Amino acid sequence: MAPTALPVVIQGGMGVAVSSWQLAREVSMAGQMGVVSGTAMDAVLSRRLQDGDPGGHMRRAMAAFPDAGMAARVMDKYFVPGGRRPGTPYKPIPKLTLQTARAGQELAVVGNFVEVWLAKEGHDGAVGINCLEKVQMATPTALFGAILAGVDYVLMGAGIPREIPRLLTEISAGRPGRITADVIGGRITRHIEVDPVDLLGDSLPPMTRPDFLAIISVDALANYLYRDPEIRPDGFVVEGPVAGGHSAPPRGKMQLDESGEPIYGPRDDANLAKMVELGLPFWLAGAYGTPERVEEALAAGAAGVQVGTLFALSLDSGITTATRTSLLQRLREGTLQVRNDPRASPTGFPFKVASLTDTASEEETYQARPRLCDLSYLRQPYEREDGEIGYRCASEPVHMYLKKGGEEAATEGRKCLCNGLMANIGLGQERKDGYVETRLVTLGQDLAGARELILQYVEGWSARQAVEWLIARVPSARIRRVQFA
Repeated sequence: MAPTALPVVIQGGMGVAVSSWQLAREVSMAGQMGVVSGTAMDAVLSRRLQDGDPGGHMRRAMAAFPDAGMAARVMDKYFVPGGRRPGTPYKPIPKLTLQTARAGQELAVVGNFVEVWLAKEGHDGAVGINCLEKVQMATPTALFGAILAGVDYVLMGAGIPREIPRLLTEISAGRPGRITADVIGGRITRHIEVDPVDLLGDSLPPMTRPDFLAIISVDALANYLYRDPEIRPDGFVVEGPVAGGHSAPPRGKMQLDESGEPIYGPRDDANLAKMVELGLPFWLAGAYGTPERVEEALAAGAAGVQVGTLFALSLDSGITTATRTSLLQRLREGTLQVRNDPRASPTGFPFKVASLTDTASEEETYQARPRLCDLSYLRQPYEREDGEIGYRCASEPVHMYLKKGGEEAATEGRKCLCNGLMANIGLGQERKDGYVETRLVTLGQDLAGARELILQYVEGWSARQAVEWLIARVPSARIRRVQFA
């Protein structure tokens, strides 16, 4: 059960591990909701361990995992004392499928447990985890690991998360939890499942169900989810088109402006009066990163706001120091730009890409990257003619995608989000041929708050400073006081 006092500020859940446990913990200790990314935490844990686990944080959290045997298997497989030698590729991890291998399930459960446990360490502030509906094959194990660590909230968008409320209920009760798999051309219903008892056996502790916040773009979807108690969330995050990462495509036929970005109109704005009528708490996201906008959100009936960009740029986020330095320099110069690319993501959803030197935002850098798909989080399952399941990604080599029945048009302009986002946090793959994965940085398109903060904090700001600035106009009675262990 989430803390009874609702947060005014939700720190956006930015993958992969940009919304790191360090960032989430700082926000939570400041009395607001810190959120960790639930995307690719199996790869993140494995690579942190192979880099020697600086500071010992992974091992400290793993020592608290309820099944010592499972934690030991992960340690034995991936931990490298002192870290791998420079230039040594990271070990591959089991790929996600509709029935991921047990070793892959265990790594995912432990990886998500570690991130949430560290974010919650030493205080009673609220911690959430953000997952993507589009990364279905990772969802059950990711949420099981987070629930084991006592996560307070689950947030999910990039699709219609209608089955998540039941999944959380089943997992928290120690029962098998499953969601329906979206299989292209599927003629029978298939599921993705996690069985807590099968994985942990007698080591399974009592668990508490977290609250679920569905990330939506329009009130019509909120109304659909609200009508049926079986799929009703505990609240909503209403995300506008300028929010970072993935965003919903415009309603109706996709139209692009002269710079090639999707055109949004009044139909893409949520009716906030109708959101209020539903009676569930909701937070507004996308261009709500200033004290004035927080004030406006509260006046409109929202419980508060979700803010990503201010925290992504903060000194506590998971992006590398070099990347942050470049972003802040462009922010100071007034040259930082973020494009809503309708083609970059293999999910088909528009994806915000920050224009930055030596990243995949540049056409030359993008074209120079060998086209491959090895992490494969955004692969889509499809049913082959023989009835078996195959997997394909629009960002994989074109000839392979076509061989699997995909259309060539779907591959144009697609970028490898998985490897690019891993590189953003300093965990990019180094390949045997010497190629090092390039970054792909995502931010929100509204930079008003960031431009104001860089004037106050020329060298950058902390997560706590961002929180204090955002809630400066909020009545003190609305601010939760965190207790520390």
